[in-house]
Amino acid sequence: MEKFQTEQEAFWAGGFGNDYIERNNNLRIVSGNISLFAHIFKCTRNISSIIEFGANIGLNLIAIKSLLPNAELSAIEINKKAVKKLSSVEGIKVYNESILNFQPDYKRDFAFSKLVLIHIDPDMLQHVYDLLYQTSNKYICIAEYYNPTPLSIPYRGHKNRLFKRDFAGELLDRYTDLKLIDYGFAYRRDNYHEYDDFNWFLLEK
Repeated sequence: MEKFQTEQEAFWAGGFGNDYIERNNNLRIVSGNISLFAHIFKCTRNISSIIEFGANIGLNLIAIKSLLPNAELSAIEINKKAVKKLSSVEGIKVYNESILNFQPDYKRDFAFSKLVLIHIDPDMLQHVYDLLYQTSNKYICIAEYYNPTPLSIPYRGHKNRLFKRDFAGELLDRYTDLKLIDYGFAYRRDNYHEYDDFNWFLLEK
């Protein structure tokens, strides 16, 4: 059995992560993602390579593929069942491993996470920030639950599985060459798209 550094990794690699796939295997999410990333990409230039930290079954990358069909796409995903679905999407290079074990092999123009950092052990966040920064050649995008101060909240009956904080602010404080380009909010009551409530932030080196 694969060994992990944190209990959160085992949680998402196992049965709960498998159940998450079934709950979120919804093409309506892709529609919302297309709208979201179309807005984000308006503030970028010359993106030819993209990597997602925690891609699950690829609903974000499928949306991005429709917007930037010539971009090289990569994904890091811990759950083996998710990787099977993700690998069926043509043109995505998949790293089936924990984000915490990922070793950046080359830089991409755009590195991002969407509702993934909220599930990382807070003690390991600085390491993940370093990986995002090291993997990005130009842009970093963070789409997560925001709170001005770190906060742990119950997640589907489980403790220490969901954390809110100012992820983008912490990145800006850690790397002085990063600057904020744009930010926004996705609302679960959107009239046209299926969203969770989260904030997104686009940072540039």
